[in-house]
Amino acid sequence: MHRILAINPGSTSTKFAVYFDSECVLSKTIRHSFDDLFHYETIIDQFDFRKGLIIDALVEEGIDVDSLKFIIGRGGLTYPVESGIYKVNNLMLKHLREGVMGQHASNLGPLLADYIALQIPNAQAFMADPVVTDELEDVARVSGHALFERRSIFHALNQKAKARSHALKTGKKYEEMNLVVAHLGGGISIGAHKKGRVIDVNNALNGEGPFSPERSGSLPTGQLIDICFSGKYTKSEVDRMVVGEGGFVSFLGTNSAQEVENLAASGHEKSRFYQEALFYQVAKSIGEMAVVLNGEVDGIILTGGMAHNKSLGNYMYQKVGFIAPIFIYPGEDELEALAMNALLVARGEVVPKEYKK
Repeated sequence: MHRILAINPGSTSTKFAVYFDSECVLSKTIRHSFDDLFHYETIIDQFDFRKGLIIDALVEEGIDVDSLKFIIGRGGLTYPVESGIYKVNNLMLKHLREGVMGQHASNLGPLLADYIALQIPNAQAFMADPVVTDELEDVARVSGHALFERRSIFHALNQKAKARSHALKTGKKYEEMNLVVAHLGGGISIGAHKKGRVIDVNNALNGEGPFSPERSGSLPTGQLIDICFSGKYTKSEVDRMVVGEGGFVSFLGTNSAQEVENLAASGHEKSRFYQEALFYQVAKSIGEMAVVLNGEVDGIILTGGMAHNKSLGNYMYQKVGFIAPIFIYPGEDELEALAMNALLVARGEVVPKEYKK
């Protein structure tokens, strides 16, 4: 029996699960409030905090940690790579610590997997379908200036897992379908999936697309330039405006979409307004990706934590239901997707790739 630990660090949570082959025997989600994380200057500074939470929880749940031989973490912001499973190596760890493509909680995934694997005899560490999975068409890389290029940074693991699962349910192959997939969580990514490849998607980390519970999304460029040169803010402070203190944090003082949903439902007008503003921006982005697919869309998939919100579903049916049928798959399959990738390696069905620059 292959014993697997899957780790998924998100911007507002740390999720992990233990699998014995394909059976999940433990799944935990530890939520982090804005106050929990505020005093960490960088994502990497959160390493010891999150590591301790995982190890303590495994011990408390009676898991024999030494029996876990395949440790797989959600892939972070390395240099762009093709879709697949990668064995964690020193170059990968170096690039994640340096933040060569930016800072994000997913950078901690391979770092945590590597640390835990090193404590266990004969254990191995992996990552799969990292957030920098890059399948963009060349035209999608073009920005508005020669010094800037659009980057593929999105929830590749969950988007692809949900798209493949949906294709299976409809009796088709993922590689035969055109889908718009909207991942709605601490970050938001809207991807155009054309015959198995994500040919366009917003950079969900630092400055494209809809705002999210803690990210600004696209901002008015001129106003952003003015703030940067106003002398009132440091680079670090502006960075946090974009990631960490944007979105709901900026408008409402919380990074909890559930809290905003509850307040909106109870009649809190400010919460209702900004929740609807987020829905509005998501709908616009879905329309964009439908255009990328020439209007030939087999389905629109809503996934991630916010997909539990019935108000979101009702809004999307009204705004974008004319484009294609809408399918709602709340939550994430990222831990299961990670574990199944590790199981393929454990069974010798897939040879992991080597990470190179």
